[in-house]
Amino acid sequence: MPFLEPFQSAIRSFKSLLKQQFAVLVDAKNNKITVPTTFEPRNQGIRGVWIPSTDCKVLTSKQRIADAMDFLADTGFNTVFPVVWNRGFTAYPSQIMREQFGVEIDSRYQGRDPLAELIVEANRVGLKVIPWFEYGFVSSYNLNGGHLLAKKPEWAARDCSGNLLKKNNFEWMNSLDAEVQDFLLGLMLEVAKNYPVNGVQGDDRIALPVEGGYDEKTVKRYREECGREPPQHCKERHWLHWRADIITEFVARLHRELKAINPDLLLSMSPSPYEWGLVEYLQDSQAWVDKKLVDMLHPQFYRRDFKAYKQLVDRLIGEQIRSEQVHCVSPGILLANRGSNYSMTPELLLQVIACNRSRGIQGEVMFFYEGLRDNGNALAEVLKNGPYAR
Repeated sequence: MPFLEPFQSAIRSFKSLLKQQFAVLVDAKNNKITVPTTFEPRNQGIRGVWIPSTDCKVLTSKQRIADAMDFLADTGFNTVFPVVWNRGFTAYPSQIMREQFGVEIDSRYQGRDPLAELIVEANRVGLKVIPWFEYGFVSSYNLNGGHLLAKKPEWAARDCSGNLLKKNNFEWMNSLDAEVQDFLLGLMLEVAKNYPVNGVQGDDRIALPVEGGYDEKTVKRYREECGREPPQHCKERHWLHWRADIITEFVARLHRELKAINPDLLLSMSPSPYEWGLVEYLQDSQAWVDKKLVDMLHPQFYRRDFKAYKQLVDRLIGEQIRSEQVHCVSPGILLANRGSNYSMTPELLLQVIACNRSRGIQGEVMFFYEGLRDNGNALAEVLKNGPYAR
């Protein structure tokens, strides 16, 4: 009836607004409105924060975990990324680590399960949990491979001189080796199977420094598949892309096996900015997005001035991803760096978030928790009273 048209039009507009702004689902046929129970990054922007175990005490007690979850929920965050794998140890009791290395959990957490404790407290205040496998394929930091390579020296990555691959004091396992890949994949799937999490996350160490790949097994494989010897120049185009493709195949397998456990589980990755990450660490994050191997991408846009940050965002949106891919991107933002005594200013934090929104990027992940607590919680207050206000 004609006189009803204005009302019908208003209802249609209201439903459209709900879909866009409040992530509700509208069933037009049955005229029903329902709230989704799964966590869809395209429907709500990620407001995330990394919780490390270095320079951060959150995981050291149940009370600190509870206090941190209260603080983050009150500030307006919706997702936490707690570290569960670094320096060759897990922050949860791992059967894989016990069987292969005789060490079930990081000694700092003996008798506890920090991951389980955090999940309980995060769920209590409505936060999603995506465990963060910080060290990826790194075995140790300045420990000559640490206990992992002491037990399994055949897992070591090698440079063109045959030396243990070391870059910026990090020593690497061979990311191109099937056994090493099975090991890390096993850890990530172990968490996905045994804990009520929303996904798992790898970062800039789901990778291999470009100087690597010269171990005997990888050289033999390259010779068999390509009919030639690996070049001494580690950035030779064919050699570089051949190795990067093996990393991409690992990401594809991780995505496939994670979804086999539960299709709602998210694969979150936080690589170095493209294409620097490709030529330095064999991370072809562009291919990961193009092939739909990741649900969320958090490129580490760790810049300390607005112009440099904006350049990365402009390049990402203007050159690297298509408009329909923007929904999966939530850049990593550097709040603090203890090594250089850096602390982001409130003004810069507001600028970079405004830049994200202006380019259609609806979320970001902050590195790291303690940066929110610096200077009397200055950055947390800016978020709570500004872009993260409820």
